[in-house]
Amino acid sequence: MKFPRNVRLLRSPFDVAPYAAVFVLLAIFLMLEGLVYTPGVRIEPPLADGLPGTDQPTVAVAVDANGRYYFANQIVSEAQLKNDLRAVAKKSREPLTLVIHADKAVSYDQLIRLTLLARDAGIHNALGATLPRVINLPAQP
Repeated sequence: MKFPRNVRLLRSPFDVAPYAAVFVLLAIFLMLEGLVYTPGVRIEPPLADGLPGTDQPTVAVAVDANGRYYFANQIVSEAQLKNDLRAVAKKSREPLTLVIHADKAVSYDQLIRLTLLARDAGIHNALGATLPRVINLPAQP
């Protein structure tokens, strides 16, 4: 069998149109991704540095600016939250710490009410979750 000596794998000129179409579709998908609803609660915690943490097991409760409580990714009432916290405290072998993810607009009164609610459920320690401050480092020469 005789093979041809000058085999040309690509007999046509390079076509850019399919690559451009894929690039345009990719750009459209990336722009539309920003418009997609992301589930969750919008909370803006206060900024703070150097606050102590805990090495104990934690249970988290979120409070939004409207005063609604969130536990286990669900909106709950005060009575339901107390029952849920009591159940979690009974299951735990070690003392729990309540981590409160509260919006800046939440009143101090509501934070104290949540802490007392947790205390009635058997959780005696409470910490507030914060965001770290952004540190602006000086430009180095």
